[in-house]
Amino acid sequence: MTCEDTQPTRITWEVQLYEIVTGMWISRGYGRATTTADPADIARAALTAYLAGTSAHGGETFRALARPDGGQPVIVTPDELPAGEVGAAARQALPHYLREALAAG
Repeated sequence: MTCEDTQPTRITWEVQLYEIVTGMWISRGYGRATTTADPADIARAALTAYLAGTSAHGGETFRALARPDGGQPVIVTPDELPAGEVGAAARQALPHYLREALAAG
């Protein structure tokens, strides 16, 4: 997507936890949205909200994956999360329980 794109795109996002024993990423949250927000913004918003609403245990590794239809998937890790607010379009694309977690966090 470019900054000139104004057509909404369907994005599938997923928050994943790395399982050390199996060496696999396990889904902890999943959703779809049709939005004009950038896939990376959706991934950052989903991961920020999930981590705000969850008490992570020591040593757990999370990431968020956003897959736009017809585009390249985007992976975001916690060290890539911004310190500021989540954009309005990305926030609106999240389900209610994650928007609530952002508001509380």
